[in-house]
Amino acid sequence: MSRKRLLKLRAGWWGVLPSVLSMLVFVGYPLLQVMQFSTLDWGGTDEGTNIGLKNYLSLFTDADFGGSLFTTLIFALITLPLFMGLSILVAVEIDGTKLERLVKALMFMPGLVTVAASAISWYVLFSPDYGVISELTQGALSLPWGDQGWAALVLIALFTVWQNLGYGILVFSAGLKSIPHEVVEAARVDGAKESEIKRYIIVPLLRPSVVFLGVVGSLYALQSYTAVFLLTRGGPFGSTRVIGYYLYETAFERYRLGYAAAISVLVLIITFAFAAWQARRLKGSS
Repeated sequence: MSRKRLLKLRAGWWGVLPSVLSMLVFVGYPLLQVMQFSTLDWGGTDEGTNIGLKNYLSLFTDADFGGSLFTTLIFALITLPLFMGLSILVAVEIDGTKLERLVKALMFMPGLVTVAASAISWYVLFSPDYGVISELTQGALSLPWGDQGWAALVLIALFTVWQNLGYGILVFSAGLKSIPHEVVEAARVDGAKESEIKRYIIVPLLRPSVVFLGVVGSLYALQSYTAVFLLTRGGPFGSTRVIGYYLYETAFERYRLGYAAAISVLVLIITFAFAAWQARRLKGSS
């Protein structure tokens, strides 16, 4: 390797060194600590007892853990299609119109508001007892999420979609801007209808954006917690206890921090698996 190239390489390494050190201190060290905690029978107030892999083995027979994984899967199956469908529909319909920027700004606003403030507004709107929607419709559109599990899960899914819809629209809108106008104009000259252009040309060309948002949305579903904590606290009857909320319950309500650390490590492994799958799908679609 030439001296000039070696100096350039060294300069590059010096440039990334602060980022690498930050990751080691703020990501690597906490991760190693969590992995260490996962091998302890630890309540958080004592030194803990080393039990090896017992916490991990217990996860395979933990019915509550399995139930929270199943609830997370159902939550993802409700949220993802709705999020993807609405995002691509709105992005295609407003593309190139005078209201495009205004609609994008309005749709992105829920993502700028704190989740706590958003949850309060949804509670006021959708409360089955005294919510604005229930009062205006005399109960016709009241969602019984206080005592019906399916309704609570639907409410959490709608809240999540509402908060993240602006981000999805921006991603699809960026994908639309990258489609060559010549392709669309050629289809119009050949007599294709607008609906056929959207179905057979625009949507297939948005495949990289679909893959990207699909995987990112899956990761969000795995890490969902805040909306459940603020709106339903996992209820009613555990129907909205997603894996993120089960982790919180285990650590800070049941004080089983060692077991909660094992759940964290397992969720991290699942998240990495999704990330690897994302990389392969993106590579295949490029």
